[in-house]
Amino acid sequence: MTFNQREHSPATDEIATTAARLVVEDGLEYAAAKRKAARLLGRRGARGIAMPSNEAVEAEVRDYLAIFCADTQPTELRVLRELGARWMERLAAFRPHLGGAAWRGTATRRSALVIELYCDDEKSAEVMLINAGIPYDIGSADVNDESPPVLTVMAPCPEFGERVPVHFIVHDFDGLRGALRPDAGGRTWRGDLAALRRCLDVAKDGLQ
Repeated sequence: MTFNQREHSPATDEIATTAARLVVEDGLEYAAAKRKAARLLGRRGARGIAMPSNEAVEAEVRDYLAIFCADTQPTELRVLRELGARWMERLAAFRPHLGGAAWRGTATRRSALVIELYCDDEKSAEVMLINAGIPYDIGSADVNDESPPVLTVMAPCPEFGERVPVHFIVHDFDGLRGALRPDAGGRTWRGDLAALRRCLDVAKDGLQ
């Protein structure tokens, strides 16, 4: 059996469908959603079953949103993108790029914002938050010790009446190379402030 055959097996498709529900309903990131879906389905570690790709999960997310969230999701996406734009303006010195569900167009009010920073000095963004008196938590993008640090701010969102997690993933400046490499469908996984503003303008025109 080839890798592609395994990836499109019924078991893999079932993981993708369950993971998509967890992404939308629980606000999980794709990697965590796939792991939890495999565990819930008793598939984790099963021989011959490949985990679905992020693109496969995203396709299922889009289907789920179209069926269950069509009335609310576009507005929630706009609110999160506008919140992201405000933070990107604030951290413009660190070459911010919006990623995650807000950039890909699948975010709901349960989604966290993901903003990737490309810094000449990896401590500079943290110093900026300290100097501005902005509380944050520090973690890691992965369990790997070499993965980039993540600074998480709980940002007020008046439209939702609650705070939204904003994860700033801090990369070295050299990480900007290849950051806009597209996926298999030709779409990028992140975009800068100018690209985000174009998305917002299109949405205001009712074309998105």
